Amino acid sequence: QVQLVESGGGLAQPGGSLRLSCAASEFSFSHYAMSWARQSPGKGLEWVSGIYNDGSDAHYADSVKGRFTISRDNAKNTVDLQMNSLRPEDTALYFCTKYYTDSGRLRDLSEYDLWGQGTQVTVSS
Repeated sequence: QVQLVESGGGLAQPGGSLRLSCAASEFSFSHYAMSWARQSPGKGLEWVSGIYNDGSDAHYADSVKGRFTISRDNAKNTVDLQMNSLRPEDTALYFCTKYYTDSGRLRDLSEYDLWGQGTQVTVSS
């Protein structure tokens, strides 16, 4: 079954860290760029970070630049998001998503064709 499964969400204190992981199955993972997106209550879906198929380039939304790091392991078919210096405004449901090709601008969420079910991140003291 072609799918993306996220894990690693939970509760963190402001200033804390969490690491999200996404496991891909039943498609040629190394051929596609991947991204993380998030949705907060009352807000639209927001692109967070993306990485090219070979890991050669990564991009970040201004809101997370310098705090989040995306990485991938093509041997394990996984893409991770390391989140440091978390803020209450990072609270959201985080989704892993597959881009339609190996590289590109990555920020247009209409260009993604497979989504995971999401993992909840809550940042609160």
